[in-house]
Amino acid sequence: MKYIMVLAMLCFSYPAMASEQVVQSLLDQYRGAGADAFDASRGESMWQQQYLQPEEEKKVSCASCHSADLRSSGMHMRTGKIIEAMAPSVNAERLTDPEKIEKWFKRNCKWTMGRECTVQEKGDFLVFIQSK
Repeated sequence: MKYIMVLAMLCFSYPAMASEQVVQSLLDQYRGAGADAFDASRGESMWQQQYLQPEEEKKVSCASCHSADLRSSGMHMRTGKIIEAMAPSVNAERLTDPEKIEKWFKRNCKWTMGRECTVQEKGDFLVFIQSK
């Protein structure tokens, strides 16, 4: 019984460990590219910040699609597609694939902010998301 408990704990903790390793590796890359100390509160502020999308004549934020509460599902504004919770604490798939993280940063920063995120912004977003 003891071995089953240990095995179960390892299975459930693996995604969290994988997420932490992936995030740490990306943060190290961003520091190497010139980023300063990362700040979850700055990431949260950017998450809520409204950006004007001139082509759609409206303001959007990350929270517009992903939800203000990262532990909740969101919905894409254009497509209506459900977006699973961003918080790794409730969605073990989050922050486990560095290629997906970079892909979505590129796509979502351009769509929301009208430009690619800087390495500083990416790091701040990651430590904010990781903290939830």
